[in-house]
Amino acid sequence: MKKKKTMKYSGIGGQAVLEGIMMKNKEQYAVAVRKPNGEIEVEVEHYMGIAHGNKLLNIPFIRGVFQFLDSLILGMRSLNYSASFYEDDDVRETMTDKAFRRMFKDKADQVFSAVVMIISLAIAVGIFMVLPYYITSRFEEYIRSASFMAIIEGAIRIVIFVGYVLSISLMKDIRRVYMYHGAEHKCISCIEKGRPLTVQNVMKSSKQHKRCGTSFLLFVMLVSIVLFFFIRVDNPVYRVLIRIALIPVIAGISYEIIRLAGRSNNFLVRIISAPGMWMQRLTTKEPDESMVEVAIAAVEAVFDWKAYLYEAFGYEVDESWLRDDDNSNESDSSESDSNEIDIDIEIEEIE
Repeated sequence: MKKKKTMKYSGIGGQAVLEGIMMKNKEQYAVAVRKPNGEIEVEVEHYMGIAHGNKLLNIPFIRGVFQFLDSLILGMRSLNYSASFYEDDDVRETMTDKAFRRMFKDKADQVFSAVVMIISLAIAVGIFMVLPYYITSRFEEYIRSASFMAIIEGAIRIVIFVGYVLSISLMKDIRRVYMYHGAEHKCISCIEKGRPLTVQNVMKSSKQHKRCGTSFLLFVMLVSIVLFFFIRVDNPVYRVLIRIALIPVIAGISYEIIRLAGRSNNFLVRIISAPGMWMQRLTTKEPDESMVEVAIAAVEAVFDWKAYLYEAFGYEVDESWLRDDDNSNESDSSESDSNEIDIDIEIEEIE
């Protein structure tokens, strides 16, 4: 009987961007984008992190805060790069653009991206942290139990989060991003399952992964319920402030949970990861082979998957396997070309 391979942590992670994938391995990351002409463009850069070399990165629960901020910064950079291939040359420069260029000159784009990220974080905090408390506070005169109120607030927070994910998943433009998200997960799952990184193997791999950002955000919601249940103050203003102040703590705890999930596959970890894996059914969609090709290009730019398979699973990749896979893909594509229909998809928005 053939022994089933277990998942083994690879250390790589990624993100879907506009018509492409970002993959990160240690301090190196690559963004692969399918350009309008059909070619795949790959850019490789280094990102050391905002706290690089600091001993705080070795302290559990604190390191998660820096990791979260780094993911936001790197994600914004990758999105901006991918969007540059689809910018409309006829779009006129706004007054805001001119003002930023006048004040910050060559660093205008970086400053603008930082401002956008801060505003986005503020909106997210308002919607997912402050708004649930405000809605719950309307029932204080009817519900006297503080514990029950904390549970209701947490439930409302989760409902808002799930509702947001559901609503944007119905948008055609976001759906295509979610397909690239699926391609990213499939590549990592393929490697960590011990399979050669080919289009055929990737297409057969899972589009759900325990280290996904969707799971992280859901953990944030769940951890906040626990903390707000036990940490209470009477003053309404202090209640709002403490919810904002505890966000780094919540992020740090959530990071440690998802970090454990990515390195273990025991029964308890699978139970803890289950809600996040369910949520990924909404945020990942089955990609097509052209998307998988982009994801593979991003992985191979920063990660030697053949060396990893040898070190983690103890076997060398036979190049004939890769050639056989390429030939099978060519035959599959030749059969489908006769029935192919060109469809224009306008991409305007990305999560």
